[in-house]
Amino acid sequence: MNQKKIPWYFLLLLILAGESVFILPFVLARVFRPTVLNTFGLDNIQLGLCFSTYGFVAFLSYLFGGPIADKFPPRKLIAVALWMTALGGLLYASFPSYTVLKILYGYWGFTTIFLFWAPMIKATRVWGGAASQGKAFGFLDGGRGLVGALFGAMGVYIFSLFITSEISEITISESRAAFKQVILVSSGIVTLVGVLVWFFMRLDKKTEKEIIIEKITFSQIAEVLRLPSVWLLMIIILCAYVAYKITDVFSLFAQDVMLYDQVASAQVGTFLLFIRPVIGVIIGILADRSKITFWLVISFIISFFGALLFALGIISDSSTLLFFLSILIVATGVYAARSLYFAVMQKGQIPLILTGTAVGLISLVGYTPDIFAGPAIGYLLEKSPGVTGHQHVFWMLALFSLIGSITSLYYYKLYKKKIT
Repeated sequence: MNQKKIPWYFLLLLILAGESVFILPFVLARVFRPTVLNTFGLDNIQLGLCFSTYGFVAFLSYLFGGPIADKFPPRKLIAVALWMTALGGLLYASFPSYTVLKILYGYWGFTTIFLFWAPMIKATRVWGGAASQGKAFGFLDGGRGLVGALFGAMGVYIFSLFITSEISEITISESRAAFKQVILVSSGIVTLVGVLVWFFMRLDKKTEKEIIIEKITFSQIAEVLRLPSVWLLMIIILCAYVAYKITDVFSLFAQDVMLYDQVASAQVGTFLLFIRPVIGVIIGILADRSKITFWLVISFIISFFGALLFALGIISDSSTLLFFLSILIVATGVYAARSLYFAVMQKGQIPLILTGTAVGLISLVGYTPDIFAGPAIGYLLEKSPGVTGHQHVFWMLALFSLIGSITSLYYYKLYKKKIT
């Protein structure tokens, strides 16, 4: 496809939208995990089951939402998804019961995936063109990381503004009042991003016509399923996404093992978010200048060795420097893999016009950790409270990183001699 050069602000809007839509269901819980558990009266297993409800709805949304992305312009689907997600924030801010909270997460599974996920990936691939897939997806994930980090920092700041007691003496009602403000401000920003996307994230008519199919046929779906790259990416993304889900526990690790208070543990979560944009940009540039699939292999290997640092139990409350160094190693591997796994679609000879359908099918398996990872992590943490539970979680990370390494190595060898 000989497309007209798409401006940088198109990618910037994609980056802004790409993380904003996940702020309410995921980023706030990652940064404020101890606060979320306390204010909603949940344990780790219950929060994991909320994520599972999201995952079950998302599972079906990937399947049916993928082809939708090949039929409609990305900006319209993305904008509507942002507005619907922000609407759920109003219910979230009321601190509903556990049952209602699970329903809300199911609703978010629909709004963030059915209308959003495949259009975002397809639009990013279109922006990258033939020569800049690593840069496009590296900048997308790195930029999303920066947006998430800024939301996290903003959230911590807003939360601290509404805390008048000593940190060690915060009551549940005071935590709720402060966290409610964080949720409402986040919802307002997500709504505003939707407005910007609707009016400014436009493709020229020629490009838009070239990437849209009027009708998706079973033969086209079969064409996608015949590609080895599609099946390999299912496994690669599954492993990388389990690793990404496990990064949610770093703020809890800071509280349980490093003995940090609520604000300090949230700051650890925010620190993690600021690593992501740096890794995304660096790996995106490196991947476009060399073998993109090679760097995918390296990212899983780094993640594996980083996981061992935690799994072997050598980090304690007296080893602060080692704690942050280990976070940096794990984050480098996890975020690099996350930046690259869709960037290798072109190397795997997946047709651009069928990107939405391919993403839907790949994600059907690749993002099943939304269903099982949360409860599995919660079970491991609750069954063995404290250091031991966290060690078990990081052994889980090491296992999936190893499987990801082997699968991505096979992908690298299979498409090594094929032209991008």
